[in-house]
Amino acid sequence: MADGARALLGSPASSPQLGGRSRSQPPAPLSAPGHSFRRVTLTKPSFCHCCTDFIWGLAGYQCEGTPAVGFSYPPSLGHPLSGLPLGHAQGWQATCVRVRDHCLGHPCAHCPGATSCPGSYQCEVCNFMSHEKCLKHVKIPCSCIASSLVRIPVAHCFGPPGHYKRKFCTVCRKQLESLAFRCEVCELHVHTDCLPFACSDCRQCHQDGHQDHDTYHHHWREGNLSSSARCEVCKKTCGSSEVLSGMRCEWCGILAHASCYIIVPPECTFGRLRNMILPPNCVRLVSRNFSKMHCFRISESLQTEPDEDEDVDGLTQGSVKDAQISTDSSKQTLKIFDGNDAVKRNQFRLISVPRIAKSEEVVEAALRAYYVNDDQQHYELQTFSQQTLFSDDIINRNDAPEEINPGPVFREAVPEAWIIRAKSKDHEVIRIYPGWLKVGMAYISLRIDKESTTQTVIKEVLPLLGRQTECLQNFKLLEVLMGSKQVQRMVLDDQEMILSRLRDIRKTSIRQMNQTRFYIVENNKSVVRVNLFVGGLPPQLSAEEYTNILKDDLAVKANLLSLTHVYSMQGAVVLEMSCFSEAERIYMLAKDTTVSDKQLTATVIPEVLHTKLPQNCCPLLVFVNPKSGGLKGRDLLYSFRKLLNPHQVFELTNGGPLPGFHTFSQVPYFRVLVCGGDGTVGWVLGALEEIRHRLVCSEPSVAILPLGTGNDLGRVLRWGAGYSGEDPYSVLISVDEADEVLMDRWTILLDAQEAVESAENGILEPEPPKIVQMNNYCGLGIDAELSLGFHHAREEEPGKFNSRFHNKGVYVKVGLQRINHTRNLHKEIKLQVDQHEVELPSIEGLIFINIPSWGSGADLWGSDHDNRFEKPRIDDGLLEVVGVTGVVHMGQVQGGLRSGIRIAQGSYFRVTLLKPIPVQVDGEPWIQPPGQIIISVAGPKVHMLKKSKQKQKKTGSLKETRTDSIPITEVGH
Repeated sequence: MADGARALLGSPASSPQLGGRSRSQPPAPLSAPGHSFRRVTLTKPSFCHCCTDFIWGLAGYQCEGTPAVGFSYPPSLGHPLSGLPLGHAQGWQATCVRVRDHCLGHPCAHCPGATSCPGSYQCEVCNFMSHEKCLKHVKIPCSCIASSLVRIPVAHCFGPPGHYKRKFCTVCRKQLESLAFRCEVCELHVHTDCLPFACSDCRQCHQDGHQDHDTYHHHWREGNLSSSARCEVCKKTCGSSEVLSGMRCEWCGILAHASCYIIVPPECTFGRLRNMILPPNCVRLVSRNFSKMHCFRISESLQTEPDEDEDVDGLTQGSVKDAQISTDSSKQTLKIFDGNDAVKRNQFRLISVPRIAKSEEVVEAALRAYYVNDDQQHYELQTFSQQTLFSDDIINRNDAPEEINPGPVFREAVPEAWIIRAKSKDHEVIRIYPGWLKVGMAYISLRIDKESTTQTVIKEVLPLLGRQTECLQNFKLLEVLMGSKQVQRMVLDDQEMILSRLRDIRKTSIRQMNQTRFYIVENNKSVVRVNLFVGGLPPQLSAEEYTNILKDDLAVKANLLSLTHVYSMQGAVVLEMSCFSEAERIYMLAKDTTVSDKQLTATVIPEVLHTKLPQNCCPLLVFVNPKSGGLKGRDLLYSFRKLLNPHQVFELTNGGPLPGFHTFSQVPYFRVLVCGGDGTVGWVLGALEEIRHRLVCSEPSVAILPLGTGNDLGRVLRWGAGYSGEDPYSVLISVDEADEVLMDRWTILLDAQEAVESAENGILEPEPPKIVQMNNYCGLGIDAELSLGFHHAREEEPGKFNSRFHNKGVYVKVGLQRINHTRNLHKEIKLQVDQHEVELPSIEGLIFINIPSWGSGADLWGSDHDNRFEKPRIDDGLLEVVGVTGVVHMGQVQGGLRSGIRIAQGSYFRVTLLKPIPVQVDGEPWIQPPGQIIISVAGPKVHMLKKSKQKQKKTGSLKETRTDSIPITEVGH
């Protein structure tokens, strides 16, 4: 079987059971649009998707007093009762009988073996389960009509499949127990075989020229909420860990019941984070040929790590197929294709039907398997040879005695596979959506026949829209396929026969027809403009030289692009493309091209419309290093993309910090959040220093979410010793409430007299830099030697360095190996502070510190008062110089038993190296040859954000802090 077929077989929803409704069974009460409810007999504990209560068994009563054996006591007999769940003894004797609430007052023996409670209903298409009493309150539409309710079609951004515990599929509403997909931008989770049926209802994060608007409504997503989540309207619990229930706005985070959210005012104000979010109407990105992964700069290599106790390869083709085939001898399993495309790809759905069933019942089951809610009378089943049904009944002779069949309905045996075909019609009614409507679901229903063309449709629709005086040539008819992964748009020719076009779509795929819309749009010529950021080029070149490199290595067409920005120091350019296909070609080719032995990088860059930003808007530019200590960056990338606009979240392994700063170059005021270790923070601050003069906001404040091993700067600024899984929303609130402080940065000039040619243990030493920036500290001698040992160990086995605990263990191991090492550093260097020679004591290491934290939080300078020196501050323009006598001394300092040897304090330093000596700056080590090292203050102070001491209000659940007060009239829940 083809891979495509395997992808469509995994979900329990792919095998509807036909014949569950008895002819004597009463019809289901009036329900929400699209649902096909039927009364069911349950065989396991179930929950109502509307009220989230137990439907049977687990909603019974439990005697908390004297155990009753064999039957239950009603309250009138003196037994205290509660609604505790079945199986939770709550400390009482296990023999205490539990009974269902409808059995209360009589012995349980009166209903032995009962398997259902009165009034249990289930949708035959989407598996929505409900009490009979809740049916009138059901507001959630069935999955089969979800695509018709989408206001603005926006494709989802699915990453690689993974395992997601206690999450539910949005399509079939069942728990994700195997590999599944999730959208990287919104909270959509879906089974692998349910993916084609997910509608394109993702968040609209930018303007793309289609139905752009400045007013945003709530973007509601159902389910996968915490069980402690509370409704903003009625203040009752609306979340559940057992079923898909509750609604959440994916912009502001407001929560509500499905029966309450309809009375919430529609306009969304983006909630508590409104000032930090980059408004979608202020971002423009026209990306017709690019996938959503490319648009949001999401690295496809960052796959979700499967759980250790899950068998990733356990879902095989054979086991899935066997799971779908009914074991009931009275039923048969059929393969159903929904059109020629499914046959070509060998992608089918399985249905289980009685061996003797009416043809319309089989057609109905086939349509439900593809989440199509059309009238089954308009469809029929055909074999691959196009043989149609010519009898009312389908009888399968497979594994069945000949005598039980009342007679054959085919001239030959019933085939295993069938194709759903739409019956030919002479006329139809289609919906035409006005493309210029900014908000709403308004459409025109129009009757078409065999003579209807695109031009006649436009001619009939315009008067109905009040635009009858306008010329027909000013409009065009757009066919839009709202796929879950991509929204495809195609302009129909003026003489296109609409009825014939509908037949072709249905012949290709019945499912695609259900996801297709027609829009009438104004025939305006849009200007194509795609911005690509290309990095990895040789630095210090002119614009003309960069253009020649692109022509030679990428074969760019000069008439289709222009260099709008050149970052010569960093070796990067920004290309503005006027052709989609050329932009896509360069994007893909650049990733496989090297120039001067360096890999090129290409990034799709959005355009921030800074003139439309609200006056009090201060968007947060987020940089995340997914490779920092602990590898928690991957989860943070996903969380921040959901909480903010994904266009303001940048992955540092995909082009570095420069693309982010370029994107925000015209934003008048913004802040920066760096998620990574001290090295990552230094990387971002260095890039900021280089590009500062090209930013409108030249001094953005920088916050830190420490992901590294030491995290000394994060400790000093109160962001903690390291990220340990705190709520990302709380992190953003802390950033918003943080205080601005200034911090010195230092420039280190390295003037080596000769290069280092030797290598230690066969490993080449890192090449010494010429000029580096320092934020935290600079060490010479034993301190740098330990860092160099750690660097060598990480280079040999990089895969093992994925946790802070392991990293610190390696530091300890390297330190123990050098515990008896002596260097007599004071004899190998000379120190000059502010033009004065300083005599060095007998030391093994010399450390220049800018912040009061070193080596994972140790206070190297100490807190003792000393009249010779000023009290250190991070913004005093001074560095403190401290000496250590060896590894034992360093261990005592880190244990808080001693402090370092105070040597000097100043603003200008010259160190003369008489021999090659290990040097490290902010954790990056190398061997420095003999020569001069000059340390001086680097330009203006950098603005940092220090976490506020003010205790935040207790928020309880996430959504209680994310929501704003909203006017509520009256709730009928």
